[in-house]
Amino acid sequence: MLSSLHACYQYTYVKVKKIVLFLLLCCFILSSTAQEDSSSVNRKRLNFLLIGGAAAYTGTMFGLYHLWYKDYPQSSFHFINDGDEWMSMDKLGHATTSYWVGRIGYHSLKWAGVKEKHAVWYGGSAGFLFLTTIEIFDGFSAEWGATVGDLIANAAGAGLFIGQQLGWKEQRFILKFSYHPSEYAQYRPDVLGSTSFERMLKDYNGQTYWLSGNIHSFLREESRFPKWLNVAVGYGAIFMIDGSENLPQYNGNPIPEFTRTSQCFLTLDVDLTRIPTRSKVLKGIFTVLGFIKIPMPTLEYNAKNNFVFHYLYF
Repeated sequence: MLSSLHACYQYTYVKVKKIVLFLLLCCFILSSTAQEDSSSVNRKRLNFLLIGGAAAYTGTMFGLYHLWYKDYPQSSFHFINDGDEWMSMDKLGHATTSYWVGRIGYHSLKWAGVKEKHAVWYGGSAGFLFLTTIEIFDGFSAEWGATVGDLIANAAGAGLFIGQQLGWKEQRFILKFSYHPSEYAQYRPDVLGSTSFERMLKDYNGQTYWLSGNIHSFLREESRFPKWLNVAVGYGAIFMIDGSENLPQYNGNPIPEFTRTSQCFLTLDVDLTRIPTRSKVLKGIFTVLGFIKIPMPTLEYNAKNNFVFHYLYF
């Protein structure tokens, strides 16, 4: 019972902490941008973002302090080495999150009338700053610690967005995510999740991270090749019950012996943002859902079964 409550505490603490820091970061970025681009910014939209973000941040921070920070044990800032944990799936999660927070930050600043160059740098860096701030908080937490691997992954995700936007004025390569329920969370629900939503966030066995590249963007503009069709490579891992090594039992119950196995995937994908439509509603939906890998027939390779073909993989 105590272990379950502790796991719930850890999960909620991390999630709420990320929300608070993200709101604080939005306020900081938008304030800085307002000074840099005061002649071109849409003041009403920027003020809306600033006031809304500040109000949400203040309320959330107040509640967070009294619920968690006030009694949570702290330590001196320290690093830990987690390079062998979860077969690097958590690092891909960092990079993907950094990429998409940066992409959202960029489009938010453009919506507020910020100039292109500043929107790219300020907005595109939002993911790195957001996750790195969390890394600093973790470094002062007694139970966690900052990691160099996480910092590198944060920078890689932000760099992928900023580099493409500066070089090509578009995103030809997109980091994406997909998830399917796995059978392994049942063996350790306190770590891998006890509900469907928790498992989607915490069970790396069911997650796959993708690099989806647009084909048409490398062809001549007059090419009739579908502009929305991508080719994607993916990475996943299975048979993981714990971060670094699988446990022989959980709560006194034996756990089947698993050998951790990485997975590589090759398939097609769809860039929803490149589907032509005049509907602003559809454009918004396509943008929001852009991080999700579209299910497609997929070829998988893993060390245990070699090549495996999936008629539809997600």
